[in-house]
Amino acid sequence: MNGFVGGYYRFSVWVTRFAYLNLLWIGFSVIGLLLFGFFPATAAMFAVVRKWINKDTDIPIFQTFWKAFKKEFIRINMLGLVLVISGYLLIVELQILRTQEHVAYLIASYTVIGLLLIYAIVLLYIFPMFSHFQLKLTHYFKWAFLIGIGHPILTIVLFGGVIAIQYFAYATIPILLLFFGGSITAYILMWGASQVFMKYEKVEV
Repeated sequence: MNGFVGGYYRFSVWVTRFAYLNLLWIGFSVIGLLLFGFFPATAAMFAVVRKWINKDTDIPIFQTFWKAFKKEFIRINMLGLVLVISGYLLIVELQILRTQEHVAYLIASYTVIGLLLIYAIVLLYIFPMFSHFQLKLTHYFKWAFLIGIGHPILTIVLFGGVIAIQYFAYATIPILLLFFGGSITAYILMWGASQVFMKYEKVEV
């Protein structure tokens, strides 16, 4: 199909794909009681969008998602546990320091803010890395950080793009987040990260 009808059909197909993937992500996160389901579901979502980015668009979405969900269930939950604990400790530390009046605590709080920025960079790249590379768990953190700071323009663009899209959807039609919030975000991050991953594929990361 060509012309307007063909374009509308392809657009409708992609809208359906992204909505279906987003609902799978939410559903499997809830089934896993969030704590044990969120990280495997997120990794599975990135595995699907990676296939799409690599032009493998006719994959069976559910089967691909389910296979990825099961495959690295334990490893991704271990990685997720480190992320959750690290983020929690940094936020608690910042709140404690901000309640103190001494200038030394204020200076220390800026150090924690710097660590939170590093934490955010790691979050930005760690799921795309997990779906693209087979590494030791500790190496995901190291290389997510190194790639993030090694490509500052891409990192800023990805941060800005994700925040802008999420804010726009929330401010205009919040229901869009239910159907597309996760899958569109995953696609943007995976697409951006894949632009630089090829530089590291022959490096022992």
